[in-house]
Amino acid sequence: MSDVLRVVIRRPGGYDRLGFERVRRARLEPGQVRVAVAAAGVNYADCVTRMGLYASARTYVGYPITPGFEVAGRVAEVGEGGAGLAPGDAVVAVTRFFGYASEVVVPARQVFRRPAGLSAVRAAALPVAFLTAWYGLEVLGAVRPGARVLVHSAAGGVGGLLAALARRAGARCVGVVGAAHKIDPARRMGAHEVIVRDRRWAEAARAAAPDGYDLVLDATGVATLRASYDLLAPMGRLVVYGFHSMLPKGRGRPNPLALAWKFLRTPRFSPLDLTGKNRSVLGFNLSYLFSQHALLAEGIEALTRCAAQGVFDAQPVTAVPFAEVARAHRMLESGETVGKLVLVVDRAASPAGSGPVPLEVRPDGPMEPA
Repeated sequence: MSDVLRVVIRRPGGYDRLGFERVRRARLEPGQVRVAVAAAGVNYADCVTRMGLYASARTYVGYPITPGFEVAGRVAEVGEGGAGLAPGDAVVAVTRFFGYASEVVVPARQVFRRPAGLSAVRAAALPVAFLTAWYGLEVLGAVRPGARVLVHSAAGGVGGLLAALARRAGARCVGVVGAAHKIDPARRMGAHEVIVRDRRWAEAARAAAPDGYDLVLDATGVATLRASYDLLAPMGRLVVYGFHSMLPKGRGRPNPLALAWKFLRTPRFSPLDLTGKNRSVLGFNLSYLFSQHALLAEGIEALTRCAAQGVFDAQPVTAVPFAEVARAHRMLESGETVGKLVLVVDRAASPAGSGPVPLEVRPDGPMEPA
């Protein structure tokens, strides 16, 4: 096939901004690899990109833009210098945008062999979520055996893996979830105890660790950050990697006044207070990891080891047809999903014209492309 089908966002906004276009195949330069995509992971950063609020999207690409940070598929072509990979190899790849496509071209250093035993759907669910969890928990958080760890959104794509990795590290993990139906998934992923985020969640979290937490990982943002900081033990670390509560829940686009109000309510942490209370606050944006080649390779090696050990076996993964990308975004923003959402690319069926059409696949079943 001489062209590539991809999702395109021409202007920021709601779900209706997710369109499709066909473009010519990109020329393969030395050091690049062409990957035929079977599945692409869906992340909250993709939704924030659609809304026009993701700083990296404006800085690196601008609009129109194709979202997507992770794919799984097979190598279609290898450019000069792409040693170690060959056409037909099953791989995963990380991208700085452009992942929602039937084909991607990325530097060879961002393409990795798919861990043995993982389908494309399962593999596409892992790179961003795992690297976020691994970097936040093990690199920044420096988790140790016996540590008391509090994980927000513990039934989500990242939160579930945080719980799994915390348990694997010998830490005691308390998970916070947004609804009762998420308790069991969070437990299956690794949380020892699970709290529903209601008005008294912080009291319940304190009761679960009266001496405070050595590590709190929070992507909820303004709704929880102050309490998360207050729950730290001396020498405790608060790791922040998202601000989900600042954004709309299922409405597709932010309300500027509500966003401004939440921004004003976001806690500011004084260096004097951090020093006096012997606490740390750390934050990161995973998209910058892709240029840290040695660290990225180290993270993928850790992912491969965890896959071989069955760490991801309990991770829920929901597959959605590529043509229903707007539904995937709506599902993720609803706050009702557990685990990870993945778009499945079917080259035999594609959106007609500018609007999506259903594909002949089950939207929520265990779909396993090669």
